[in-house]
Amino acid sequence: MSRPAGTGTLAEALNELKRSSGYSYQQIGDRAHLGRSTVHRYCSGQSVPASFGTVELIAKVCGADRDALSELYRLWDQANDVVEPEAGAAAEATSEPAPAPAPKRRRWWLAAAAVAVVAIAGAYAYLPENVNRTEIPAQRDIAAPNWTYNPGSVSPGFVGVTINSATGAMPTFPVGSVRLWDSKTRWQVLEPERGRFDWTVLDRHLDGAGAAGLPVVYVFGGAPGWSAPNGRRTPYTDGSRTSPPDDLADWERFVRALVNHAGGRIESYELWDIGTPPFFDGPVETLVAMTRIAGDVIRELDPDANVVCPGFTGLWEPENQLVMQRFAELGGYSHCDYAAVKLYPRNASDPPETMMELTRQIDQTLARALIGPKLWATGWGTEVTQQERVEPELAADYAVRSYLVSLWRWYDRFYFYSWGGDRVPIVLQTNGFQPTKAGRFVGELTRWLADAKIDSCGHGPEAGLPGNVWQCRFTRQGKPFVIRWTHEGTARMTPEPGTTLVRRLDGTSAPVDPREPMEITGRPVLLT
Repeated sequence: MSRPAGTGTLAEALNELKRSSGYSYQQIGDRAHLGRSTVHRYCSGQSVPASFGTVELIAKVCGADRDALSELYRLWDQANDVVEPEAGAAAEATSEPAPAPAPKRRRWWLAAAAVAVVAIAGAYAYLPENVNRTEIPAQRDIAAPNWTYNPGSVSPGFVGVTINSATGAMPTFPVGSVRLWDSKTRWQVLEPERGRFDWTVLDRHLDGAGAAGLPVVYVFGGAPGWSAPNGRRTPYTDGSRTSPPDDLADWERFVRALVNHAGGRIESYELWDIGTPPFFDGPVETLVAMTRIAGDVIRELDPDANVVCPGFTGLWEPENQLVMQRFAELGGYSHCDYAAVKLYPRNASDPPETMMELTRQIDQTLARALIGPKLWATGWGTEVTQQERVEPELAADYAVRSYLVSLWRWYDRFYFYSWGGDRVPIVLQTNGFQPTKAGRFVGELTRWLADAKIDSCGHGPEAGLPGNVWQCRFTRQGKPFVIRWTHEGTARMTPEPGTTLVRRLDGTSAPVDPREPMEITGRPVLLT
């Protein structure tokens, strides 16, 4: 790797890097997504970049190492003290010193501190040097945080599906975990009369998941009619209620009976499917009390199980954000290991990247309550069944990108709704039939992410990419790879130096010539 040795100014250091790289101003500009004259201006000392990110881009193209970047930052900072930086560099990348490594439980304030920055000590390894300037421009602008962390492991259960079947069958494509809802396992079904339990369907699911080696998330909901006779009925035909039980002692007894019966076969318990009205027709204070009671019972009987707080949906609407905020302010999340939200675009036909706006609103709501729980995305709201079917080719791309967006925003798990049924806009597999292309692609994504660690994600010009290109960087057993896609349109980019192989979601792969531009589309590819 090159480094500016014995140089006294920023311009001299950049010139030394240019000389050692053997590139012309035009070649550096093309690779760094800058104009030839812009590169010449910085290398000649005529002006100083307004952002150190531009210096990093040029230096990375020229092969700078970590020590070189540290020296360049010192020279850039020194130059800013004596020369007024040029204005109007809107397309330049920004960079700030790296945040301290995040603890195992990432807090929202650490995530916020990393948003839209590329770490000085780490970005040189991540910023691309391969942007081809002939990309087709995107038709819409979607904001997303760019970030770099010390590598964090992708949860083995991250790629999840919600089981919408009562047979006990499991997906025939690889997934990381399953979640039980719309699976004939509501409280009403398991305890049709006070004290009389019927575990038949639940055991069928637990046996099927156990045979497949899949962790199970049990979801509470649907209080029995006998426990809340005057409560509002759910849309289901089993007589279950959206209201809480009249006597919370009934709730505690059911939780205790369920955990005892499961005997450790359930990995996680989600304490109510949807805590937002009208799906939970009771005071927020009661929902918090139910969360506390259930959390205490589960930790007493199965300390290794994950406790997941009730999910909230309709979060595109401010009034539902306020319900979640109230739950947080009352201390509801203090009784759980994870918070659950329904993460989905406004319309199934919208690019999954539009969910970035919803994740931002969720972060702000939790921040107002001064908390930062670890997050799970547990599916769609109930309105999903009313939306039009997404065209199969687009559905396959959107299914995979839904997972990638939630991984980008630090969600520990994402549960696609649903598996087994076909009354949803994007069908993965109907029980008893072969997987759709969307299901097969989700299975391939599961393989891509197995044993992987994620260390950065970047989008658009601030990450040195075309405006419609998204990418996340990973390592597996010390070997790096990148997943790259567009939210709309296409882009042509030459692969980064050292790239040897492209893997596609259909399971095929092909060698890569790093000298030849390749087309990036809305169908993610893995480059290694």
